[in-house]
Amino acid sequence: MALLVTRPQPDNEATAAALRAKGFEVLLAPMLRFEAVAVKDDPQARYGAVIVTSANALRAVAGQTAIARLLDLPLFAVGARTAQSARDSGFRNVIVADGDASALRDKIVESARAKQLQKADALLYLSGAEVARDLAGELRALGFNIATQTAYKMVPVHDLPDAVCEAFAANRIEAVLHYSGRSVRSFLDAARTAGIEISALAVPQCCLSAAVAGVVREAGATRVMEARSPDEAALFDVLDRALSPPAR
Repeated sequence: MALLVTRPQPDNEATAAALRAKGFEVLLAPMLRFEAVAVKDDPQARYGAVIVTSANALRAVAGQTAIARLLDLPLFAVGARTAQSARDSGFRNVIVADGDASALRDKIVESARAKQLQKADALLYLSGAEVARDLAGELRALGFNIATQTAYKMVPVHDLPDAVCEAFAANRIEAVLHYSGRSVRSFLDAARTAGIEISALAVPQCCLSAAVAGVVREAGATRVMEARSPDEAALFDVLDRALSPPAR
């Protein structure tokens, strides 16, 4: 029996290694493909801070000339993993939120109230091409000056690997791990195309958040479980519960 991880590369490899260390067989089907977008390098632009909601944004700007002028600025990171990526990229003043967009917004508001940040200063939001939530709009509504630059895009993958289709057909997959609503939709489309949608939705669906779980439920899955917090440790806890024998 195997677990299916739908997380994009390269993060899926770390997830697979952690699961294999727990004794699981793992199959990978990254349902989104990362593509960096060149960030406009404007030497005249002056920013008060940088906002990042995904480590992918930092991966995207690595090596771009625009990044060097930003390293001395405060950087607001959505969570610990993104914060570590920021430090690895050379940012020295990293402010860490508790893992989601609401916490990040509140952290920025808190910094402004503490006079550590000026609302009038332009805040550079390094964003994905598609976002689940309009953080920039929420901050603008609160009076912040937000300059958004698209740093990367995640492109849907339309086909499942042959090995994954064969494993579903043979009832060898015991659970699927989902990390975003967009990757779920891509997974569902690919499963329909391959003719394995019923098998794919019959096994436990372990989801990183309530929003992700909602997408799976809308597709008709009934064995859907969601993490208590949007981090992989919580998702692995969900997986353990999903695979535990029922209480007698």
